[in-house]
Amino acid sequence: MAIILFFLAHWYLSLFAQTFFLHRYAAHQMFTMNIFLERFFYILTWFFQGSSFLSPKAYGIMHRLHHAYADTENDPHSPKYSKNLFDMMKKTLVVYLAVLSDTKLMDDKFKQGVPYWPAFEKIAGSWLVRISWGVLYFLFYYHFATQWWMYLLLPIHFLIGPVHGAIINWFAHKYGYVSFKVGDTAKNLLPIDVLMMGECYHNNHHKFGGRANFGIKWYEIDPTYPFIYILNLVGIIHLKKDNDLKYM
Repeated sequence: MAIILFFLAHWYLSLFAQTFFLHRYAAHQMFTMNIFLERFFYILTWFFQGSSFLSPKAYGIMHRLHHAYADTENDPHSPKYSKNLFDMMKKTLVVYLAVLSDTKLMDDKFKQGVPYWPAFEKIAGSWLVRISWGVLYFLFYYHFATQWWMYLLLPIHFLIGPVHGAIINWFAHKYGYVSFKVGDTAKNLLPIDVLMMGECYHNNHHKFGGRANFGIKWYEIDPTYPFIYILNLVGIIHLKKDNDLKYM
């Protein structure tokens, strides 16, 4: 039971960090926060994602490129231009590293406003820290695992950030339903998204790129949006009133 609870906690906490901070804040700037809170969520994202910590700077820029060039040769992750899921993720990694190292040529508009804390990222993204997280995961399993098959979950812990990205960038461009006509293959993967905290409403998001609530239809409940709404209500963040289509 301890292993299952740990896996679920890591899955959803990492996913929350990715959809709340990396996606809706870093990439789309759907809300604002002061520098102290930004760095708090920076640290929280690292703590939740652990060994697969994704740079808010690189994630934000790469996701903007995805919206701008969806399903074209310039899309960082398009099933249309990949042989399989692993080929797509390999290409994604290449683009991610190029963005992270500032070696990828692109229009400056994609870089505007993305959060960047170089000193922290240098430490959090180091191999020493990543491997240390992996060792901690293994030790937890070694202590609490009661069945051999539980160890099969460990690779997901090691790469949980990219795993979440792969689910949406591959499956939500191949399977699901379409509510809005967009210029790409983005689909809503699930009618009720309890697995990906709103990220499965990919077609909705590609249609309304600045909308903080990814759910549109009455049954499309976005589990992340209530957190955003409450944090905005108490003044921790400031949700933008307009839902413009920036970076579409």
